[in-house]
Amino acid sequence: MIKLKLPEKNPEKNPEKNPEKNIDKRTRLVDAADRLTHRHGFNRTTLADIATEANVPCGNVYYYFKTKEELGEALIEQRRDFYRIIRQDWDKNPDPGLRLRQLIQMTVDNREGLAHAGCPIGSLCQELHKDGGALADKAGQLFSDLLQWLEAQFRLLGQKNASSDHALHLLSALQGASLLTHTFNDPELMLRETSRLKKWIDSLSVQQTPNTRHKRQ
Repeated sequence: MIKLKLPEKNPEKNPEKNPEKNIDKRTRLVDAADRLTHRHGFNRTTLADIATEANVPCGNVYYYFKTKEELGEALIEQRRDFYRIIRQDWDKNPDPGLRLRQLIQMTVDNREGLAHAGCPIGSLCQELHKDGGALADKAGQLFSDLLQWLEAQFRLLGQKNASSDHALHLLSALQGASLLTHTFNDPELMLRETSRLKKWIDSLSVQQTPNTRHKRQ
């Protein structure tokens, strides 16, 4: 049986006919939303802005995301996946104290970006929680995930019942330093605070393993 090849429709008008381009465009839209939201805020960023940044025709956006909230959900999931992969990489280190230091060092390494635009998680959560709703709750999972991971590291350091408070303290200190670093546009503030945090983590590590202290950065 001979099959006739029908002329294809314009993939721009019918993205369904080009699944590879589908995936590429969706990823580009989410990546663009990530960049613009961090730079300008979620509420100030329009779908048209995102389409332009992603180099995707504005009309195509609605094929992938019916509403801006749907795009926001995809953005949050992408950030959760991103940080989950980072934590999994840190977990390869057998020393929980060094894992905590890796988190602190990541913040140090990003201090210029924090000074310019603030923390991508903290600023997003702060903005969305002013209005509340399902998207704000979903964004809150970014911090919930991190708090659970932090608590697990402190438990491995033998901190037992204090682990939850230590996790909250470390996250609060990093977020406070991020806020002030951005407010004053001064990366040096992050260096000062993280230096104290590293010494604190080292002191807890020494208490847990006094005879096997690892070399610290």
